[in-house]
Amino acid sequence: MSTVFLYPGQGAQFPGMVKDICDAHPEAMRLVKEAEEISGEALSEWLWNSDASLLSRSDRSQLAITVASLAIAKVLEIKGTKADAVAGFSLGEYPALYTSGVLSFADTIRVVKERGRIMQEACEAIQNESSSSELDNASPGMAAVIGLETDEIIAILKEYSGEKGIVFPVNMNSPKQTVVAGTAEGLAVCEKLCKEKGARRFIRLQVAGPFHSPLMHKAAKDFGNFLETISFQNPKTLFFSNVTGDIIKSGEEAKRRAVEHITYPVLWTSVEKKIHAFFEESKSKAVLLEVGPGKVLSGLWRDSGYAEAITSIPCGTLEQIQSII
Repeated sequence: MSTVFLYPGQGAQFPGMVKDICDAHPEAMRLVKEAEEISGEALSEWLWNSDASLLSRSDRSQLAITVASLAIAKVLEIKGTKADAVAGFSLGEYPALYTSGVLSFADTIRVVKERGRIMQEACEAIQNESSSSELDNASPGMAAVIGLETDEIIAILKEYSGEKGIVFPVNMNSPKQTVVAGTAEGLAVCEKLCKEKGARRFIRLQVAGPFHSPLMHKAAKDFGNFLETISFQNPKTLFFSNVTGDIIKSGEEAKRRAVEHITYPVLWTSVEKKIHAFFEESKSKAVLLEVGPGKVLSGLWRDSGYAEAITSIPCGTLEQIQSII
């Protein structure tokens, strides 16, 4: 039986995450404290004592979710459950990079801290550049569109997602859900147009900005400059990329994809298809473990059409971990 670790992305955070796990497992607590020393940040305070609004900032949530996910992975490893393959949704690619041996633990923490800082600055700059007076109280960000197919949304937003666009389809989550990213004005336009076309729901997400869209181009450039100082090794375990929906073969490719990741869509349905096809073709059984806070990825897998062949199990709480080890 092969085990695939799925790591969730930004938006999965909540105050108090992995507290029960760290209280029960000293190894997990030690990992949090080590990450605090490397980052110079009070991560335990962020994880357990921040309010939701502060925790949603990119310069907090990205590091907090990464450390929470790796704390869970540490407990699973100690209990004898190791990853044979990894995939990460958006930010989740960073704990996946560590698990697959592409990045060291220290570099993972440093890279995620810098990524969060750069992306938060970019989000604030986009907010400050907003010229829509009637939307002064709104923010750039992301929203999930429920009830329309991705191709329909792409067609609806064609006029607004060109070179100087304000809203873009960015996360291909499932046949039932596509996430869009844009300015405050862009999201308002998108909500109106999608509901007119029959969308059942338009759900604003708890993220700080329009991630995975061309609006983040400066962040991608700055992050690329930073990554020039970081060493990426070849993956030691199977690594499914949500930039391409395919398998990453080298450290050089992993670094390139890490930069593209900031402005490219998340092709999660393609990752799911590739995971299913890989294990079907190899005629081997597999189980997916959602290693991080929440259970969003297990829900998306349930909607993928592959759940009968491969099970996805959330592992974000002590009780959930205890049920599988």
